[in-house]
Amino acid sequence: MRILQISDVYFPRVDAVSTSIRSFLREFEAKGHGVTLIVPDYGARADVPAEDVIRVASRSVPFDPVGRMMKPARVLELTERLRGAEYDVVHVQTPFVAHYVGRALARRLGVPLVETYPTFLEERLHHYVPFLPEDWVRFLARDFSRAQCNGVDCVVVPSTAMAGVLKRYGVDTPLRVIPTGIEPHLYDGGDGGRIRAQSGFTPDQPVLAYVGRLAHEKNLDFLLHVLRTAREKLPDLGLLLAGEGPAERHLRELAQTLGLAACVSFVGRPDDLQDRRDCYRAGDCFVFASRTETQGFPLLEAMACGIPVVALSAMGTADILKGRRGSLAPRDDVSDFAAEVVALLKDPERRRRLGAEGRAFVQEWSASAMAERMLELYADACSASLAFTRAAAR
Repeated sequence: MRILQISDVYFPRVDAVSTSIRSFLREFEAKGHGVTLIVPDYGARADVPAEDVIRVASRSVPFDPVGRMMKPARVLELTERLRGAEYDVVHVQTPFVAHYVGRALARRLGVPLVETYPTFLEERLHHYVPFLPEDWVRFLARDFSRAQCNGVDCVVVPSTAMAGVLKRYGVDTPLRVIPTGIEPHLYDGGDGGRIRAQSGFTPDQPVLAYVGRLAHEKNLDFLLHVLRTAREKLPDLGLLLAGEGPAERHLRELAQTLGLAACVSFVGRPDDLQDRRDCYRAGDCFVFASRTETQGFPLLEAMACGIPVVALSAMGTADILKGRRGSLAPRDDVSDFAAEVVALLKDPERRRRLGAEGRAFVQEWSASAMAERMLELYADACSASLAFTRAAAR
């Protein structure tokens, strides 16, 4: 099968979308399928030799210092160049320029259009335009999402909760729940001691770890308040924040205000998977407080590293946390969350058991299995026997 994928985000920008795309891409190619990927040019390369990546000239994005947006004129040139190409399906990974490029290409190529809905836009957008009324921004996000999802042949969502949200919006396009899979063997090993030393934490000091974007929608203020509360019982407790993003300055100021500046370490964005693995292993447990995740892939990464997870069960994380295997899911309350963290850190045997449970659990979320589900979706979209016939009406 020949697959054309388009995204507004890809490496060297490190986030869940980039990670998901590369995970599926590697599996498709390992199974003998061809994939071409159209993404913005960041001015630096993070492609591997096996990848067929077309980089499109791009410009900076307001309110997102590391974001890039493909230039429309260059995109139009590309659609003309690909007019005669042979692909079986077009898969759009993000809802912005990529969506409109994907629609144009699917029409010209006469193939089905699949789109992944990767971000809970209603809960995210208002953080980036705080000068606009929040209710109006939420309405706009819902209306935008409904229109985009109803303009394609099938929508992929990474969790059952996200599928429910889109149905409530009035999306009537077929929905498939296909989360991003993980390759557990890639998380073997790791040198958490290196990150601890760089961060000023001692080898035996209790440390909470968070690995991910430092974004307002990640609810990281909550974790700082958890840290302050937990330190009443564990005075030497520290917090490691591995990532970058628009909320970093605010978080540094809040840590200072709460008297936590000396026990919170901002280590920056991990450079690669080895760095990410080391950051996870630097923690005695992984903490996660986002209420708006479409999946919660960092939870799986932490489990693959054998690190117990303490996280809020909300939206996409609920699918991962529902069995409580390798994880704890406190109530959405600072005191309750802090109490769970303290109890876990005081019980090494429980941490070991949860870590082992997590490593076993992630085997059920393998990248290979999720790629097979995606390929089945592509085959269904291409099959004349199914009701994926919207391309003719677009």
